[in-house]
Amino acid sequence: MKQSTQRILTTHCGSLARPPELLDIMKAKINGEPYDSDKYAATLRRSVAEIVSKQSECGIDIVADGEQSKPGFYTYVRERLTGFEKKEAPKAAWTQWSGEVAMFPEYYEQYFSRRMMGGSITARVPLVCTGPIAYRGQEAIRKDIENLKAALVGLNVEEAFMPAVAPTGVGRNEYYRSEQEYLNAVGDALREEYTAIVDAGLILQVDDPWLTEVHSQDPNLSPAEQRKIAELSVEALNHAIRGIPAEKIRFHTCYGINEGPRIHDAPLKEIVDLILKVNAGAYAFEAANARHEHEYRVWEDVKLPEGKILIPGVITHCSNIVEHPELIAERIIRFAKLVGRERVIAGGDCGFSSQATYNPEVHPKIVWAKFQAMAEGAKLASRQLWR
Repeated sequence: MKQSTQRILTTHCGSLARPPELLDIMKAKINGEPYDSDKYAATLRRSVAEIVSKQSECGIDIVADGEQSKPGFYTYVRERLTGFEKKEAPKAAWTQWSGEVAMFPEYYEQYFSRRMMGGSITARVPLVCTGPIAYRGQEAIRKDIENLKAALVGLNVEEAFMPAVAPTGVGRNEYYRSEQEYLNAVGDALREEYTAIVDAGLILQVDDPWLTEVHSQDPNLSPAEQRKIAELSVEALNHAIRGIPAEKIRFHTCYGINEGPRIHDAPLKEIVDLILKVNAGAYAFEAANARHEHEYRVWEDVKLPEGKILIPGVITHCSNIVEHPELIAERIIRFAKLVGRERVIAGGDCGFSSQATYNPEVHPKIVWAKFQAMAEGAKLASRQLWR
């Protein structure tokens, strides 16, 4: 994993909007309708090539495939793991953003209504483990890697990464005897995807928004119970990535929410020790939105372990405002002064289209403007940090 040895490098968190022509075929495929598999493969390959090229044009140094092949961050694992089926959660069960919804019911009634009308090609139904888990996504990950590597040919980028879900992001257990046994089974299966990415010469990004969600959102749990669940998720991830060099892995956590009040987000200071327990070489987290920008000061007291890298968000995924390059430079410099310029890579708070949808919350054209602003902000910061 490259460091910012001569200038501040730029990256993002992975997901980007899929073009309408790809969404049309993907929707038919998901719904079991007739579709042309050759046309789908060609459209997907072209989409990856275009979106990787666009990242490079905007000044992104460490690029990804935009998760173009994934119908949704929460649903792609059903295509790649056995043992899961769709099943609605019990009415009494904790649901995402429970604290936020309880405090702002009027807002979220409108929010979820907009989301349902927003053009997602698949409904987000919880997955439940009802049988033995095994990995069956060998062909899918092979194609993902092949498409990304083909898209990189001739481009002037520093590096490429590919996101994959953490074991805790897969679903609910109704089969294994314990949560630990279940998570280890998920991790052992996902490990095949993790190692395929690394063996292909790409950086693996493990996405785990549930580390923060469970810790901050479930009103039925005491702080001690929340902590125990969070620690178990870290143990499960470390089990899954065992033996993979830390410098080949970046860990991303966020709050799994786009536009919203975010009153119940867990403070970084309460979970930073858990984040640093993950055996990764870099840590990506939210640092640009208004609920978390002040948390750069956490690193005044927390020592970043030797050789590790921070990828703070310097642009946010929950606003259509394009951040000013001078503000982005200020954000970068704050972190560089605390942990060292070589150990900071500029990134985004989260992905811009975790669901395949015709109507992402941040317009794709605005995403490119944000990337350009981040690249310019990184240049401004580099001039100050290397002068």
